[in-house]
Order: sequence, then structure tokens, then C-alpha cells
Amino acid sequence: MFNYKGVEIEDTFAEIFPMWVGRVLVTADSEKWALTAARNATGFASSIIMSPAEAGIEGLVPREETPDGRPGALIQIYQRDRGSLKQQLIARIGQCVMTCPTTAAFDGLPKAKRRLKVGRALSIFGDGFQERTEVYGRRMWRIPVMEGEFLVEDRFGTMKAVAGGAFLIMAQNSRAGLEAAEAAVKAISEGVKYVILPFPGGICRSGSKAGSMKYKLPASTNHPFCPTLRKTLPDSRVPEGVNSVYEIVINGLDMDVVKKGMEIGIKAAVEIPGVLRISAVNFGGRLGPYKAHLKEILGL
Repeated sequence: MFNYKGVEIEDTFAEIFPMWVGRVLVTADSEKWALTAARNATGFASSIIMSPAEAGIEGLVPREETPDGRPGALIQIYQRDRGSLKQQLIARIGQCVMTCPTTAAFDGLPKAKRRLKVGRALSIFGDGFQERTEVYGRRMWRIPVMEGEFLVEDRFGTMKAVAGGAFLIMAQNSRAGLEAAEAAVKAISEGVKYVILPFPGGICRSGSKAGSMKYKLPASTNHPFCPTLRKTLPDSRVPEGVNSVYEIVINGLDMDVVKKGMEIGIKAAVEIPGVLRISAVNFGGRLGPYKAHLKEILGL
């Protein structure tokens, strides 16, 4: 255990694991509709444990930086293998972006060596009326829809990325814990590129451990970190005085950006009165091969 700005930092690490990622730039006539499509396309995607993917909004893109000169939003979608990722890209772009007013979908990883034929698969929705075209310096498909046409890039890049960079915020009460978690999310979202926070509002309150002691489940509640069980569990990891624990989970294109997100998030969280300890969850290497040590991240 060591101290950082009056808050205990546990000398532990987060386990981080590799996943395949796709990155989609959604543009629309307005920021409102770009964000609407992005939010819908990243729904039900907090954790690969039970969701069909992990996904989130990376950030907004000004019209000056998009291929078609319209407001945009970048999203990232993660899966364990390329085949499953391709299906998720097709489903989410097809159901949540193509259906949304005024949108277009562009590849957000143009330099990636591996390519997925996402636009080509979506084009058959055009029922023979689709058209392949070169526009904005990209190979696109024009798919006729009732509003006009939906433009989608022919192929989308994919690459190995990392998921599960996480830390725990332990606080005196839920008000302080939530305020600290919100401060961490804000700092990460504004200060780090190429990352997403897949849980609702960037915050996870449930926590999970690998497997289950009683049921046939891939994951179950992380009971050692549940404050209400502190007095009844011999292996409780909740310190005296802590009555609320929140977890911040970060996925990103590489380890450096995930570690940067953890650093910025922790530094923002410890500024909130009532935060007593920062920790992390790991399972002895069973979850992922990469380690992010809190001490190293904070430069201590």
C-alpha cells in the first residue's frame, strides 16, 4: 500500500487482455443525428461476458476532419475474433446507423492491414439497386433508402487492441464514489484519444469475478469487493469505512492509451473528498496476459 494525495493506492495491477477492434466514423447532417446513431450502435455492449460485443463512443469529430465535411462521431466495437467482429459491425451499422436519418459510415482504421468486407455485406440490402462508387477518396457503396441513399465504406479495418484496463474507486459513501467516478470518466473522455469506456456512463457498479462458486456461470458478483458483505466474509477486500465501490473499465487501441486513461482517471478520482482507496481487480493471470500496475501508472 502507498499514498497518493492522501488516498491509499493498493500495490496491485489490472489484468488486460487482447481483443479485435473495429472503428467506425459515423457522420450526419448534424451532431445530434451522428450521436444518435453512435449511441444506438454501441448499445448492449458493456462486457463481452454477456453482451454480444464491447463498444462505446470514442468522441466527436468536427466537420473539418471528416471525409464528407459533416459532424461525426467515432465508435469502437470489440470482439474476441475477427469473424464475430465482422458480424457485429454488419449488424450494428446496418440496424443502428443505416436506419438513422442522414447518416453515412466510414472506416476509422484506414491504415489497418486486415480488412473486413462490411460495406459489401450491407450493400445487398439494396436488393440489386445498390451501386459501388468512389467518393471522398474512398471506395463506398450507395444503398438506396426511402430518405435518399446510405453511403457506407466498402471495407473496414481491424486490428488487435486491448480491453479491461480498470481500477476501483473505494469511497466513504455512494455520493462521494459516484462523484469521483464521474470525474474520472470526464477526465478520460476529454484527455485521452483512442479509448472507450464501455459500461453505462463509463461506470460499472456491479463488478464481476471469473466463474462462480455456486452456479454454472462465466462470471458472478465480485463478492470480496461488495461493502454489504464485509462483516460476513473472511476474505472481504473492502476496508473499514468504505461503503461504496465503483469500477472504471477502459478499452483502447493499444496499451499506452489504456494506461494513460487509467492514470488520468485515477488522478481525477482522488481529488474528490471521501475517496479512501484506489485498487484494481486481477485473477492471477487467468483473465489476460498484460498487467497495468497502479504504482507504475502513477509514476510512484
